[in-house]
Amino acid sequence: MIDPHLLRDDPDRVRRAVAAKGGGLDVDRLIALEAGRRELTGRIDELNRQRNEKSRAIGPLVQAGRDASAIKAEVKALKEALETAEAEARRLEADFEALLLRVPNPPHPWTPPGRTAEDNRIVKHWGEPPAFDFEPQPHWVLGERLGILDLPAAAKLAGSGFYVLRGAGARLERALINWMLDLHVAEHGYTEIQPPHLVTSPVMTGTGQLPKMAEDMYRLEGEDLWLIPTAEVPLTNLHREEILEPDRLPLRYCAYTPCFRREAGSYGKEVRGITRVHQFDKVELVQIVSPEASDEALESLTRHAETLLERLGLAYRRVELCAADLSFASGRTYDLEVWAPGMGLWLEVSSCSNFGDFQARRCGLRYRPAPGAKPRFPHTLNGSGLALPRTVIALLETYQDAAGAVRLPPPLRAALGADTL
Repeated sequence: MIDPHLLRDDPDRVRRAVAAKGGGLDVDRLIALEAGRRELTGRIDELNRQRNEKSRAIGPLVQAGRDASAIKAEVKALKEALETAEAEARRLEADFEALLLRVPNPPHPWTPPGRTAEDNRIVKHWGEPPAFDFEPQPHWVLGERLGILDLPAAAKLAGSGFYVLRGAGARLERALINWMLDLHVAEHGYTEIQPPHLVTSPVMTGTGQLPKMAEDMYRLEGEDLWLIPTAEVPLTNLHREEILEPDRLPLRYCAYTPCFRREAGSYGKEVRGITRVHQFDKVELVQIVSPEASDEALESLTRHAETLLERLGLAYRRVELCAADLSFASGRTYDLEVWAPGMGLWLEVSSCSNFGDFQARRCGLRYRPAPGAKPRFPHTLNGSGLALPRTVIALLETYQDAAGAVRLPPPLRAALGADTL
């Protein structure tokens, strides 16, 4: 969540953040609630002071044999007034906290302004999209011909928005997951985690999925458990409500998990094949760093994801999102988009984001910058390293030949025991 001090010190920044990320929030009401909280806190303190002062005067009166009934009545009235004020404070606090959770993270000062995705900036290209002397086929055609992708079977099992990989297709995805995890651990210094795939509401709230995006998530009926939309959620919350000692930062975690998303409102967008599905595999990267290190950490995390694409020989571009295209919780984001020649589209395979202290505040996560120092909120970052379906799409479509076979890039040949699919 945002620092509540912003509501007093820079309310226009809060208004700009809300406007940039879609509006729909009454910032003036939030400011009024925050002012009401402060006013009530002062009033409660004063009532407590008066009650204590009056209470201390009762004993001497009684000891002196004087009538203390009037001052006792005053203490009783002050107690009742205090109870009323405290009840009002609890109501205001609940209203304030509920509304504060809906305030988006303000864009980072370096985030480009913009109103739509058209205002995003392409900041880097790597590799050349392949040239073919035949008409390249999309992955759903290639996958069916090779017998590795079975969309009808998935529809029979779970309905639309799911896929089944068979034989070499399943082995290809498993090989990619293992290769990505091993590289991130051995070369990039991440600690591999195997987290739960179900988490509670406070954990989902900690990373910003709740309450804003509840409609996009799957919840277990009758239980306070949600299927994770990404490993970002459990990884970032590993240290929720903790104070980390100075020698703990930076922290780097990676994990493979399935990801579950309802994709509410996305029907009709790239729905052919496995481009947009309700369940998919992903390797996730999370970093927890000091505020001073977070800008550099975003660059390094993004490079860790780019390294995978370069070693697979897949043409990609890095896109810096404008303010309007940022997620609710992100302050700054690079999307990595890989070229899928059969579809003729750039497909996002990683979104690398710096959240500043936004998630740490929601998680109650703090650290000490020095021994005995006052705790501060660290900065959190995450990115896909990588999302599997679209990586598979790019591999199949990039390395296809005229006969419909698919060459494998060197990192995958040993794992599959073959040079082609």
